[in-house]
Amino acid sequence: KTRAEELVAIADTIKVLNDDDALDLFKKVLPSASASAFVQTGTLSAQTTRARALSAVHRMQHAAPRNSRVSLQLDLLAVALSGKKGLSKKGFEKVIAMCDDMIKVLKQEQVDDDSKKEYCAAQLDQFEDKKKETERSISDSEMAI
Repeated sequence: KTRAEELVAIADTIKVLNDDDALDLFKKVLPSASASAFVQTGTLSAQTTRARALSAVHRMQHAAPRNSRVSLQLDLLAVALSGKKGLSKKGFEKVIAMCDDMIKVLKQEQVDDDSKKEYCAAQLDQFEDKKKETERSISDSEMAI
């Protein structure tokens, strides 16, 4: 029933748009050059978009360390993109949400790595100072003997 109503509404709309009055109105409102602005000149198909996203995920998989959390998340993304519902209306939103979550995790891991690097550098400096002090102490002891 609703399908029939939709078809009737579409037919009525086409009649109105094909009317000479509508054509005159469109000519007044839109200059001829901008009338083509309504025409979509290029699009990527869902398969093309899926293939591009999947190839990007595969490139990141090769760069990620094996058996790491990031690698597992990339595997999950690849499976989500490879599935039949990978680019459905809500499916791709889930993939984007997964990407956003992974970016948050990677940023946090980078912060953790940076702080660990600073800690390790400080510890290295401290142990080098102790080593030099011990070497001086040994040198002084040898001189005394």
